Amino acid sequence: MWMRAPVGVLAGCLLWVCMPAVVSAASCRIDTASDRASSTLKKRLSSDCTEHDRERYKVQAVEVLAAIKQGKSIDLAGVVIEGDLRLDELHLGALPPGSERQPIDPASTARVVPGALSVTHSIVRGAVRHGTERDALIVKGAVDLSGTRFERTVDLSHAEFLQPVTLSDAVCVRECYFVRAGFLRGLTAEGTAFGPHTRFHRARFHDRAAFRNARFNGLAEFLEVEFHPDADFTGSAFASGTGFSGSVFHGVADFSGARFEREAFFTFTRFEGDARFRGTVFRAIADFDDARFAGRDEFSGTVFEQEAKFARVTRRDQPPAPGGQDRPMQYGITLTLLVISAALIAYLIRSR
Repeated sequence: MWMRAPVGVLAGCLLWVCMPAVVSAASCRIDTASDRASSTLKKRLSSDCTEHDRERYKVQAVEVLAAIKQGKSIDLAGVVIEGDLRLDELHLGALPPGSERQPIDPASTARVVPGALSVTHSIVRGAVRHGTERDALIVKGAVDLSGTRFERTVDLSHAEFLQPVTLSDAVCVRECYFVRAGFLRGLTAEGTAFGPHTRFHRARFHDRAAFRNARFNGLAEFLEVEFHPDADFTGSAFASGTGFSGSVFHGVADFSGARFEREAFFTFTRFEGDARFRGTVFRAIADFDDARFAGRDEFSGTVFEQEAKFARVTRRDQPPAPGGQDRPMQYGITLTLLVISAALIAYLIRSR
């Protein structure tokens, strides 16, 4: 009889110790569909899964790449992805219909992501890379990366997205590059936190670009970008040097309430629609030299804490003023100043 009490106490203690794991396993719901017959690599962990659960059910980047090669869509939520996702390892194939490159060079090849790509509220620990200039990357399906944290470099330069891309509330801890990328159905990056260097150099937006309340925590390059039709940067924050030189806004360019902590360059920028800078704050030099405003330019409530430059600015039905600098030279100067600004900030931070 006296032996039963210790045994009961021991059983109770074991139950108490194991209970958190049992409760966690019971509350963590996992929705999967990754068998060969499925057209989707799917793993969705519920919001009440613990960090231990996510580590236990993490996904390897090679699994994702293999699924893409098999023509599958990707549907991941609340997961941890381990390893580098090397999209330049996809096989080359014919350009798909709908690509903006197809009418220009129908015989050329590209690396193709055939299905949708959804990785939401997850952690990507490795790099995501394409970046090669030789071959294009064509993503045929919609892309949703909402709420995902990218801990290494994201380089999707020379990619073309045929369907909408969503980056809202995502976090790029390191560099994020979309050089010469094409967004045929637009990009939504509202509340996105970009890292020390963001590049959209010569990107093409064929639908709305929404960067409302985005945070650019480092150098931001939007040089020679085509925005069709509207671009929304309302409430965005630019912590370092920022360049929009040579870009064309074919619709409304809205920077209302944005904050530029360092130099902002809009030299040779064309605003074909309304340019809204209501309540925008420029903490350093704001350079609009040689810009063109074809629509209404609204600067009511704009704060220029340092020099504001508007030399040779032209407006609707007004020819460009002579004497401006050569455009390639001006773009080079802008890029050099941005890099120097970023290097100086990095030096000051390290020397503290």
